[in-house]
Amino acid sequence: MIKHIYTLTAICLLTITKTLAQTGEVRGFVYDKKTGEPLIFTTVFIQELMTGKQTDINGFYALSKLKEGSYTLKCAVIGYDTAIAKITISSGKITTQNLYAISTAVQMEEATIVGDRQKARTDVKISVNTITQKELKQLPAFGGEPDLAQYLQVLPGVVFSGDQGGQLYIRGGTPVHNKVLLDGMIIYNPFHSIGLFSVFDADVIRSADVYAGGFGAQYGGRIGAIIDVNTREGNKTRFGGKVSASPISSKLLFEGPISKFTEGGASASYIISYKNSYLNRTAPLLYSYAGIDGLPFSFSDLYAKASFISSSGSKINLFGFDFRDNVDYPQTQYNWKSSGGGANFYIIPEGSTVINGAVGYSQYKMNQTEADGKPRESSINGFNINVNFSYFIGKDDIKYGLEMNGFSTDYNYTNLFGRQLKQEEFTTELSGYIRYKKNWGRLVLEPGLRVQNYASLSEFTVEPRLAAKYNVTEKIRLKAAGGFYTQNLIAAVNDQDVVNLFYGFLSGPENLPRKFNGQNVTSALQRAWHYGAGIELDLGQHQEINIEGFYKDFTQLTNINRDKLYDENDLSKPEFQRNDFAIEIGNSYGMDFKYKYEFKKMYLWAVYSLTYVERFDGTRNYSPHFDRRHNVNLVATYTFDKKRSWNLNTRWNFGSGFPFTQTQGFYEKLNTEAPGNPLTQNGNIGVYYTEINNGRLPSFHRMDVSLSKKMTLKKNQTMTLTVAATNVYNRDNIFYFDRARFTRINQLPIIPTVGINYSF
Repeated sequence: MIKHIYTLTAICLLTITKTLAQTGEVRGFVYDKKTGEPLIFTTVFIQELMTGKQTDINGFYALSKLKEGSYTLKCAVIGYDTAIAKITISSGKITTQNLYAISTAVQMEEATIVGDRQKARTDVKISVNTITQKELKQLPAFGGEPDLAQYLQVLPGVVFSGDQGGQLYIRGGTPVHNKVLLDGMIIYNPFHSIGLFSVFDADVIRSADVYAGGFGAQYGGRIGAIIDVNTREGNKTRFGGKVSASPISSKLLFEGPISKFTEGGASASYIISYKNSYLNRTAPLLYSYAGIDGLPFSFSDLYAKASFISSSGSKINLFGFDFRDNVDYPQTQYNWKSSGGGANFYIIPEGSTVINGAVGYSQYKMNQTEADGKPRESSINGFNINVNFSYFIGKDDIKYGLEMNGFSTDYNYTNLFGRQLKQEEFTTELSGYIRYKKNWGRLVLEPGLRVQNYASLSEFTVEPRLAAKYNVTEKIRLKAAGGFYTQNLIAAVNDQDVVNLFYGFLSGPENLPRKFNGQNVTSALQRAWHYGAGIELDLGQHQEINIEGFYKDFTQLTNINRDKLYDENDLSKPEFQRNDFAIEIGNSYGMDFKYKYEFKKMYLWAVYSLTYVERFDGTRNYSPHFDRRHNVNLVATYTFDKKRSWNLNTRWNFGSGFPFTQTQGFYEKLNTEAPGNPLTQNGNIGVYYTEINNGRLPSFHRMDVSLSKKMTLKKNQTMTLTVAATNVYNRDNIFYFDRARFTRINQLPIIPTVGINYSF
């Protein structure tokens, strides 16, 4: 199948080459002239033809199918003077022209808005949000520093289950259904146990694309969502950095040139970031009121990157990371660590094709220690290699590539009934894809096809994808997307459980139940179909509305069997009580509404999500614990004074109550394995439950606020003071109810912080 894909691609390219020989092409990069940093998502256009494109995450642009002649090439972006260059286009030839923009106090907002509107008309962009440092800084900065974890929670379709040990759920998918990439490398756990923080340093992030569903053929191996994070290079002209501190955490960041940037020349740079949280030490002094167990969280994140860029713009990045997390409750201790490294590259050859790819290795290991001393540990380590080819044809492009993944899992866990589940497995996956984007008048089509071979399971899948957009007018656009998705990796938890600090990983098991709902089980893969449609509305130049409806059909899911009571070889017992794993099906559906206003000093963002999530495990229908029906996020940012040195950020979140399983009664639970007379021993309290998740917890709402003041000390040196508070009106939001101690556990109370950072 992969061979056929590349044969088809070759035929397409031969046909296109004949057309392009009669025209010419201009391409290059847009850089900040002062720092050498590529300017991403900026508009590059030819003035005489009024045609243009936006740069990609590497600052690269390509304009093809241009008639012979002399033209004026321009680039417009907020905060920079317009960069201008004179170019000459010749038939059958490629002209290389880099642009160097100079920062200015004049805000070129109108020109940038025009460029954004043009991109909206030529890109489908359904169920995707792109996050840059600009967006990250719109939210209240808990501890004085913005964080990707906090921004993800305000996106359409995203539900976060709790501040303490919470997980991220996107349009009805579970965390294991989300593929998280860092510079092309797979990250298995991007969030710390205290849900306000991710492993990513916001000052290092260049951009993050979040696909809530219906993503294209270039992504695979997951049935839920994609979070694709890309980091920036270090400063190429001078040594600099940042130091910050708050009662929650501190950070050090250093960057500088290895070989200084010059116009048209090669360069090299580095960037190193280290974050450390000591909340477990400061909480007893400052936040002693925060629950009976306090806030026993601590973590550290180290990331380093070296970048080498040629005079043509081709580059290679080398990077490595070490992330750690610890939780120390009186009843349980939990820790995980993640480390790895790799490289990615971006090559600009002589022809019209651009080549990029990545190779990486990462490992993740977690442990949980309980009073019973029984083993609860999980580890996963693996590699991923991918190479992608992009071919530009005017406003259109073809993208195709290959990807290979391999990972091993080692899992050892004892459940509440004392039954042990172990797995040691190594698996490899090989995939290929092709995606073609065609702008056809008002219609934009983006068909794609992905094929995947799961070697350990001897399964081969063909996964069609399709996205489309129709420009009704310049201000009204209709769009739709859909596709088929599969994955092998499963989570070592059950979707019916509420609190899961321990979140292990397993490869798709072969010892699944032989039948489900009267049908033979023929595949070990998890599978889903995605469907989505929406409308984009531009309300003038500064306001936009996006409305999307979606449906995800999970045709096969694999879960840990929470009903396992007996050993698998005890054939006298029912199969559903002795299987390690359970098969389920389900669906999620709903709609997302997003409103955005941005003009001068004011930024407004409003999101409403309506979501229904349903599961069937063969014997019962239930709603998983993350089935939040209504979710509202309101964000407002206002900048004060002429120098824009004061910044006020607010966020209010409302969510309807999560499902939970109600208590029906109690009984004395005896330990039959303990020595002694069962008639005289003292047992523990056992619980009789109602049907799974028939109840609903109270609704959730919370407001976060931060106020910051930025002061310029001298050239290239600034200091920022931030006063912030999470849950400013101290709402008692329930997290879960501890039945064993008959105690309500709330999410975070009001947490005021003061932060200071110094940039140089």
